Amino acid sequence: MNPIKIILTGATGMVGEGVLMECLENPNVSEVLSVSRKPSEKTHAKLKEYLVPDFLSISPDDENLKGYDACFFCAGISSVGMNEEEYTKITYDTTLRFAEAVLKQNPEMVFNYVSGASTDSTESGKQMWARVKGRTENALRKLGFRNAFNFRPGFMKPVEGQIHVKWFFKPIIWLFPVVLPSKSLTLHEVGRAMINAVHKGYPTSTLEIRDIKNLAI
Repeated sequence: MNPIKIILTGATGMVGEGVLMECLENPNVSEVLSVSRKPSEKTHAKLKEYLVPDFLSISPDDENLKGYDACFFCAGISSVGMNEEEYTKITYDTTLRFAEAVLKQNPEMVFNYVSGASTDSTESGKQMWARVKGRTENALRKLGFRNAFNFRPGFMKPVEGQIHVKWFFKPIIWLFPVVLPSKSLTLHEVGRAMINAVHKGYPTSTLEIRDIKNLAI
């Protein structure tokens, strides 16, 4: 397999940082462009950073995004305390604007989107966050990427050495893989599955926990 060049978002969050660390260690990745509002606080020969204050301001003609094989969109936010309009702007509008920009610069790109377990593909359920995530998943599939995969992980164990892990989460990290192994993943597995999705593809565009584990092998 030829090593791939990746655009990654969310490097200053737990999921994005873990996926980034897997990409930097993985020999099947040659370069990572981290696009973020803040520096990732990491240095590596493979890593480049592009700071963007507002993803909604990104131009489809931005050539900083050109020359990449895949985008791993790991940026996201909790819906707690937000109304649907606010959450839609951050989750749907921002993601689609970014996806359209990277697609214009890389027509053969694979787009991997970190969604969530129990996302509502019908867009009509009771859970607001699940409807918005489902709408986002559905829209990404229609944009015209070579492949667009929606990753729906459950609990994700951080990579050793991560700094972007919430303080209240640290004492219970060990518990989930022991108590709920079927609902748990490591961020190494999520990162490897994303890389393998670019190289190998996958029979379905929506990847639940079991699919992510299978693809990570």
